[in-house]
Amino acid sequence: MNPFPAVAIGGPPHSGKSVLTYLLTQQLRAWKVEHYVLRACPDGEGDWSQEAPPETVRLLRQKGQFSDAFVDLVCRDLARRHLPLLVDVGGKPTPEQERIFDQCTHAVLIASDIEKLKPWRQLAERHGLVVVAELHSVLDGTDAIEAETPVLRGRIGKLERHAGVGGPMTTALAKRLQQIFSYTDKELKGLHFPHAPTELIVDIDQLGNCLGLPAEERRWQPQHLPEALRCTPKDAISIYGRGPNWLYAALALHAAPHPVYLFDPRLGWTQPAALTCVASAEPGLITWQLETQADFTWLTIQPGASYLDYEEVSGATLPLLDPGRGVVLSGKLPYWLLVGAALAYRHHPWIAVVQAQQERCGIVVMGSSPLHRPGTCLAFGMVSSQNNTD
Repeated sequence: MNPFPAVAIGGPPHSGKSVLTYLLTQQLRAWKVEHYVLRACPDGEGDWSQEAPPETVRLLRQKGQFSDAFVDLVCRDLARRHLPLLVDVGGKPTPEQERIFDQCTHAVLIASDIEKLKPWRQLAERHGLVVVAELHSVLDGTDAIEAETPVLRGRIGKLERHAGVGGPMTTALAKRLQQIFSYTDKELKGLHFPHAPTELIVDIDQLGNCLGLPAEERRWQPQHLPEALRCTPKDAISIYGRGPNWLYAALALHAAPHPVYLFDPRLGWTQPAALTCVASAEPGLITWQLETQADFTWLTIQPGASYLDYEEVSGATLPLLDPGRGVVLSGKLPYWLLVGAALAYRHHPWIAVVQAQQERCGIVVMGSSPLHRPGTCLAFGMVSSQNNTD
């Protein structure tokens, strides 16, 4: 049995599950509680959906459908999890989809109509889940804690996108989860570091300490990147810890052509996806759009499936781009895929990475010219775009 807890966030559709999950993970991160959020529903949402501008969210959201293959992959990754998990599940599970709950240990139940919690209580009982909280979600109204033990019960208000922070109920629930996710940083590293494939481990948290970044409210900024690279040897590395996508891409490009490994909470230690660039590349498990300007190509990469399987994606192809231009990479991607794409284009003059929260702004992760040094923020206007299928 997997030693790490997995807490399902469940309830009827439109109850505020995704917003609650986001608020909880933000609070747990602030308290340095190591965990990971697994989106076990094919709606394509994540932290970016709460932080990005609404127009960007509309462009990136991908509404998919549950399938046997999707459920198989979610169950597999839940079973082999390498960190405590918050599991954002769908609102109308079929008996086949209920297999996901067999891989969980606890449940947080939430509904806008309190009467609709009954079938979710029955579901939790069927699958042997310990119910941590039962919440009544209201659009108008304040939080009210009605009971704290053995199950946290009460009203939680204003679970709206872009709400920013939660109220007393979110804090109370996060404290319960903090107790369940009781592994210390030292304990987790003691479990994971001995299995690192390389002698050198780049611990993102320790790297931040070396740069003097505040431990309490640690926010990596692009201006930190040059010093982070100076502190990292150009050698085979294993990267561990929570950091922005552009930091991971820059560290991997800095180490190349030496081997690079990432610690993924679903996969454990794994190499970035092995991708090749060919003129005849066609969208498949990954799709893309190209936008061109005189000195760079903007490549937006998107998953071609609701839940990407690492083993199937590795070996996929990307479009061959003009080698004289820089490359701007964007898209809602797991780090192992983003870093794989960055490494595939490392022969270009420079590479920048975009976060969904930044819209048309790219962080240079590789380059040597005065205008394109690592850490440089590039602001882009709208450029012409085209689907690339040739």
